[in-house]
Amino acid sequence: MSNTSRVALVTGAGSGIGRACALALHAAGYHVVLAGRRLDALNETIAQASGGGDAGLLAVSTDVGDPASVKALFAKTKEAFGRLDVLFNNAGMGAPAVPMEDLTYEQWKAVVDVNLTGPFLCTQEAIRLMKSQTPQGGRIINNGSISAHAPRPFTAPYTATKHAISGLTRSTALDGRRHNIACGQIDIGNAATEMTERMAAGVIQADGSIKVEARMDVRHVADAVVHMASLPLDANVLFMTVMATTMPFVGRG
Repeated sequence: MSNTSRVALVTGAGSGIGRACALALHAAGYHVVLAGRRLDALNETIAQASGGGDAGLLAVSTDVGDPASVKALFAKTKEAFGRLDVLFNNAGMGAPAVPMEDLTYEQWKAVVDVNLTGPFLCTQEAIRLMKSQTPQGGRIINNGSISAHAPRPFTAPYTATKHAISGLTRSTALDGRRHNIACGQIDIGNAATEMTERMAAGVIQADGSIKVEARMDVRHVADAVVHMASLPLDANVLFMTVMATTMPFVGRG
């Protein structure tokens, strides 16, 4: 099946990594459904699409932590394009960088709802659609994080949910086999987006110091996601790490 007849859905497509990946998938020939809370931000992503116009692009205001909102998203995807070939579970958020004991329940729950419950709900709906369509199958890509392997200080909710995403990826890869559904994960380190702009001024390190960290162009993440998405379903990138080469991930201190 050529990319021109394939359909991808990207959550958190109104900014950052989600925006870059939605645009890259569209440039690669996919029809793309863009999901996110803010419709104006999704429409801004569409406005940046190469060639102009919104052909093959659909923006759907979505709260990924809400089951009814997620069901509506996938119903609109099926109505517009008839099928789904790629889901990129990208939407995510962090909590305030405060000591773990000072986090409120509401702050914890907000991160869990977006970072873990959201990908689970979207994965459920993707599987239901992918296993019922002809030809059957598709691919689910989860946005993990190197924080699951080496957390930053004061990031317990984000780190815990990203660690859980790795478990969801493995379970989906296993349970999806009988439906010709592949699942993989991309762990990203310091892509240059609005979220990481603070790194140019310095961020807290494990030893309590503040240091500037290297970042990389977000297009490298987008290229990697397009590569994962475009593989035939008998091949799968289960885990991939794409990171700024000199960021403080590998090492001690």
